[in-house]
Amino acid sequence: MSPLTWPLSVPVLTDGVVTLRAHAPADVPLMLETATDPEMVRWTAVPTPYGPSEATRFLADVVQAGWDGDTHRMWAVEVTDGDGHPRFAGDVVIRGRGVSTIGFSLHPTARGHGTMAAAVRLAIMEAFSSGFTEAVHWQAHVGNLPSLRVAHACGFRLLAEVPGLLFERGRLIDGWLGVVLFGDPLYPRQPWRDDTVLTTRTRTGRELVLRAPSGDDVTRLSETFADPATRHWLVDKPHDVPGTRTAVARWWWRAATGQVATWIVADAGSDAALGEICVMDLHGIDPTSGEVGYAVHPDSRGQGVASAALEVVVAHALDPGGLDRRRLTAAAAVGNTASLAALRGAGFTPTGRQTAAEPLGDGTHADLDELELLR
Repeated sequence: MSPLTWPLSVPVLTDGVVTLRAHAPADVPLMLETATDPEMVRWTAVPTPYGPSEATRFLADVVQAGWDGDTHRMWAVEVTDGDGHPRFAGDVVIRGRGVSTIGFSLHPTARGHGTMAAAVRLAIMEAFSSGFTEAVHWQAHVGNLPSLRVAHACGFRLLAEVPGLLFERGRLIDGWLGVVLFGDPLYPRQPWRDDTVLTTRTRTGRELVLRAPSGDDVTRLSETFADPATRHWLVDKPHDVPGTRTAVARWWWRAATGQVATWIVADAGSDAALGEICVMDLHGIDPTSGEVGYAVHPDSRGQGVASAALEVVVAHALDPGGLDRRRLTAAAAVGNTASLAALRGAGFTPTGRQTAAEPLGDGTHADLDELELLR
């Protein structure tokens, strides 16, 4: 244990842009704004209500006690504001010696600039180099995309979605789990698969943008998956808003772990979701192949949306500078003529048929046509 006590015992860490330092009483107003931000309340166990007295007790009972007892290390995150003044931006904490967990929060005005990823790297490097810990675990609610982005950027081994991983406010919560070990590089282990924005247009000239899914797409996607035609041909799709929200969260996880690239096909003007398209099985038996799948919102069918999206996604998937696939596959039930026509129009050729292999929404099984496209 350091002979110094908090705050003198807190090492100041910086990468030249982001600084970690001891908390100060002057931080309390911005700490309150962080703790009461709706996103903070949604994704963490921060007490509610939270006022100045809670913030002051937090500094004494949590921050100071952790440093003085050498049980956990919590820093204030500081950045320079637009006027060149240092400003409190959030917190990062390493809890527990030997094997630790990490927690972090960011003031709303500091989000979207890579600040927290830089802060997490600084905290982990100090915890490793000082001998405080040899492993740091990350946990987050399933669906906490900003936290997943930080974990991915900092090189965490993204291990699993764990049912009931967390217990907060009297209820079990499914969580994402990751770990970084002493000696691991603190940078992404693989690309985030759907971060490349693609653009195209339909044969009638409608401009489309293919972008990463967001929570704002859930309503339109739910309408797509609940449509009778979709439910008939794609029985594995969710049929309600909660199920669609869960599906989108899993798309984020699979993009972060390199398994699947999923894009929302959106109108370039309104950004409304017209459908979704994905390349799956990127970590399958053959790591140079992938499988294409898609669904289109009922109000956008028959307008060339699927064909245009397929064309640009296939090109990106086969491009060595894109997904770098050698081979793409696809499948559609016999009778799903629109899907099969779109695939053939994108260059896929039939390779065979599986008998009674595709379950349908009416409980029957259809033959399944298989197609492929080679680079």
